[in-house]
Amino acid sequence: MGIQFYYMVEFNMIIEGLIERKYLSRPNRFTVEVVDEDGCVELAHLHDPGRLTELLVVDAPILIRYSDNYEKTGRKTKYDVVAISYLGDWVLINSSYHNKLVEELIEDGSVSSLRDYEVEKSEVKYGDSRFDFLLADHDDTRMYLEVKGCTLCVDNVAMFPDAPTSRGKRHVDELTDIYLNGGKSSVIILVLSNRAEKFMPNHIRDPDFSKSLENAVESGVNVIAFKIKTTFRDESIVLSADGEIPILFK
Repeated sequence: MGIQFYYMVEFNMIIEGLIERKYLSRPNRFTVEVVDEDGCVELAHLHDPGRLTELLVVDAPILIRYSDNYEKTGRKTKYDVVAISYLGDWVLINSSYHNKLVEELIEDGSVSSLRDYEVEKSEVKYGDSRFDFLLADHDDTRMYLEVKGCTLCVDNVAMFPDAPTSRGKRHVDELTDIYLNGGKSSVIILVLSNRAEKFMPNHIRDPDFSKSLENAVESGVNVIAFKIKTTFRDESIVLSADGEIPILFK
């Protein structure tokens, strides 16, 4: 029987069994080196494609957990990165939790504009894209939903993306086409910084995505910035629903 690594309680996701280390380096996109208190270096899998430049700083406290699949799959890294400390707050940097969070937020009715919907399918193909969810309401009206995780926060403003994303732009453009052709579509941006008070697309790092997101909002696509509060206690991370925050474009 596998180790239970998360559960939901009153809008909270709790990730247990965490080990604190110090961040050392990122040898490749999906691997980081961490150091324990004796100076021993270990490898951990980083399940986040972003650059994370502002977060991955040498000696920053980082939380990892043993992978249940390590011995079964023969993977090279026996740990997974979960979160890293930034300016005294913990930031989730493991995108494998994003869809789990959103699915529970929808089921709990935490997102006001999605309260009439439930998840019908996940990983749904449409055109040249694959969206995270297909939702359905009581009248069998369908809505395509894409999830994006936002870790970058500057001066209390959360910004996405932290690097150019042609895939993200394509997703937003196709969701806009769905809406303009009579369908329903949404984007939910999980804001993963405790400091964030507002959200803004990152015009400097990806003006094309930013323009597409603004066009989506103007066209009528339901774009939501939803803040998740992160707390570390008793070798566990608690991810709490903290509500929607305003979206700015200028």
